[in-house]
Amino acid sequence: MANLLQRIKDTVMSDMHEALDKKEKKNPIAVLNHYLRQCEQEVEKVRKLVERQYLLKEEFTKEYQQAAKLAEKRQYQAEVASKANEAELYEFAIQEQKYYEERAERIADLKMRASKELSDLERKYEEMKHKLKDMYIKRMELMGRENIARAHNKMNSVLESSSGYNNASFSKFDEIETYLDQLEHGVNSSYYRNTIDAKIAKLEKESKKEETEAITS
Repeated sequence: MANLLQRIKDTVMSDMHEALDKKEKKNPIAVLNHYLRQCEQEVEKVRKLVERQYLLKEEFTKEYQQAAKLAEKRQYQAEVASKANEAELYEFAIQEQKYYEERAERIADLKMRASKELSDLERKYEEMKHKLKDMYIKRMELMGRENIARAHNKMNSVLESSSGYNNASFSKFDEIETYLDQLEHGVNSSYYRNTIDAKIAKLEKESKKEETEAITS
């Protein structure tokens, strides 16, 4: 049963890797974005660990101060009991003093270790942030290169596809120019024809008017 589940798991993982490889070949920027999101999540996890470690260090500091203060208090009480010849109370105070001193010493060691671990975490956290920033910049660079490559590819495809139709394109332009010339000639001819007819009609009208005036006079 375990072997069967492992084979199923291996098959699923293999299919996922194959799909990821195909996706990477098709759109590498999308895959890079996916990796960046994963890195962002890891950086966020480390940030939370740094915060927890800092809080832990603060708690160690508080516990150390409290233990040291109680050790001093028991030491003073032991001195008071000793001067008062209270042997039993003196022994109790001495034992308490020793207990708190040992606790303070143990906490001091833990606090030192926590501080060192915090420094290491902070250093690694800063390194991770720098690497993530470098990846952002690298993505911008790759996006720029991709844009240029796509632009050149598009321009080349347009130029190459247009070169095969240059003759047809120019002949089509010639046909359009010829049509426009004919249309323009027709418009001009119509204009001049109408203009001549109007002028002749006016001249005929003026001539008839002059003839009428000559007869009546």
